[in-house]
Amino acid sequence: MKSLDHAFAALADPTRRAIVARLAKGDATVGELAEPFDISLPAISRHLKILEDAALISNQREGKHRRCRLERDTLASVSAWLDFQRNFWNGSLDRLEAKLKQGKGSKKK
Repeated sequence: MKSLDHAFAALADPTRRAIVARLAKGDATVGELAEPFDISLPAISRHLKILEDAALISNQREGKHRRCRLERDTLASVSAWLDFQRNFWNGSLDRLEAKLKQGKGSKKK
């Protein structure tokens, strides 16, 4: 699996995030993925190449078309990292809030 750095760099672009969101609904051809965007097909292909290099998507030739698929394992790794960070920071902030409340209560006495 590619590193999280590659995945986050690929997801930094709103067009690529939209492509990932579309693929979360199901596989699609390059043409189907390009439809909602007002950019050239070569530009879409470059976005897809970046997503593929980051192992977020894969594609397979079907006749004249390429069908793209979301690589859920890579996305699951990104999600797991985000969940860990969210839990860590929520826990840290909850402890800080408790300490601050505790300090406030002792000043009132």
